Amino acid sequence: MKTLIFVLKFAVPFLLLTAFKCDDQDSNSKSCEDYVIKLDLMKAEIENLADASICNENFECRSIALGSKPCGGPWSYLVYSTSIDTLALLDLVEAHNKLERVFNVECQQYSDCMMVNPPLRLECEDNKCIAIY
Repeated sequence: MKTLIFVLKFAVPFLLLTAFKCDDQDSNSKSCEDYVIKLDLMKAEIENLADASICNENFECRSIALGSKPCGGPWSYLVYSTSIDTLALLDLVEAHNKLERVFNVECQQYSDCMMVNPPLRLECEDNKCIAIY
């Protein structure tokens, strides 16, 4: 009988605590999958905008660092021309890179830590900007 009382003294509070425990994760915080989905959507929007650009004697080719590796630096360089709304593109890229930096920390990401070099030069070929490495 003493054993049963002893077990009940410790088992009941344990069961109550585990049944009503608080979540470690705040309801407003994002899951890693949410970050990936948002980053993919942002990247697709950025690439679609850049792909819509054309180059000729009236528009200049440019490149911008895209993404944020966990070790630092970009994943790649995006090539575009000034024929599009470049301010909108720069804002989208900045927001994407910032969100990816948060994702890297929150979701404990890692990468190869290899530096990605920017293009040596940009050329206009068939009305499209291309990077020369």
